Amino acid sequence: MADIASCVCCHRQEHCEIQAYKRVVLDGAAFDLGVDMNKKAILLSSLAIVVFLIAAQASAQEKSYVTVRGNGLNNGVVTVDVLKDGKTYRLSCNDGMPGCNSLKVGKYQMVELPKNFGMYECKNIEVYPELPANPEKDSRLGQYCLEER
Repeated sequence: MADIASCVCCHRQEHCEIQAYKRVVLDGAAFDLGVDMNKKAILLSSLAIVVFLIAAQASAQEKSYVTVRGNGLNNGVVTVDVLKDGKTYRLSCNDGMPGCNSLKVGKYQMVELPKNFGMYECKNIEVYPELPANPEKDSRLGQYCLEER
């Protein structure tokens, strides 16, 4: 404001307009810099929250042991009948999809994936060998849709 007031006294209108324009541009640049810093802070905070939520969901995976009792193929759908904690379940997947394999009769480790993880619109699970050293790193035998029977 002092620049504009001094311009009024100097009687050179164009000089005053240039000074006022510079002042507005400088203020605008300072304001924009502050907004960018706020946007960066919000973006980093949001990113940290998303990473935390993903980590929380990933740790929510439920691991259990199942026994495969039989399997079949019907109209392009691979089905695997399993027994878990005394209840019968059916695992199903689309033949030809990555991770869709018919499992031999035996014991396996099953990992239930968090909601909205996996390729099927149901409760998605992954199957690993019975005694994997580390299910996250060991080779997955298959990915299926879990259905209670």
